[in-house]
Amino acid sequence: METGDMLRSTIYGPMMLPPAGHKAGFLALTSMLKYCYELGIKRVSIYSFSIDNFKRRPNEVQYVMDLMLEKIQGSLKEKSIVQKYGARVYFRGNMTLLTKPIRVAAEKAMVATANNTGMMLFICVAYTYTDEIVHAIQESCNNKWVGIQEANGSKAWNQEIRDEEYQMEEKAIIKLRDIEKHMYMDVAPDPDILIQTSGEHRLSNFQL
Repeated sequence: METGDMLRSTIYGPMMLPPAGHKAGFLALTSMLKYCYELGIKRVSIYSFSIDNFKRRPNEVQYVMDLMLEKIQGSLKEKSIVQKYGARVYFRGNMTLLTKPIRVAAEKAMVATANNTGMMLFICVAYTYTDEIVHAIQESCNNKWVGIQEANGSKAWNQEIRDEEYQMEEKAIIKLRDIEKHMYMDVAPDPDILIQTSGEHRLSNFQL
């Protein structure tokens, strides 16, 4: 059983300022992971930061980035919830949009937890489903183009025959499996349950 946890990065309540909302969101996530662990759920996907969130106020975005770096680094500590539940961490999304310290910390977390056999924790950051689709199509096209160039360069043009041209056309066709293997979430199954911890009733461009 899998659960997709659409954690909105800001949870506002009466008189709650953005920093407090972000911290409340992290606490909600911690509780959700605890419940999933107790229920025996092995795969959890967290929608922690949308690409659209970069449009928020610069100081708020910076606060979230700083908090994210702090929590990623904290996940490597012995008493962290990640270590407690033996979770293997995957970061998924357009990581090039994040700062270098966050990318480095995320990579360290994935390497450090690679041998964990408990819960699989997919953290979607700098992510939207539309961006994931565009990314997968672009990568598929690039791979096909490289393959065509290599094939053309390996033989003389005057030796091409019709059958070879047909085979080349077949190889150039982008199929569903080509796109699937280039999706950010290629290692994760489709979620069975979506939980909006903030109480919102929208998908927010998450795994449509």
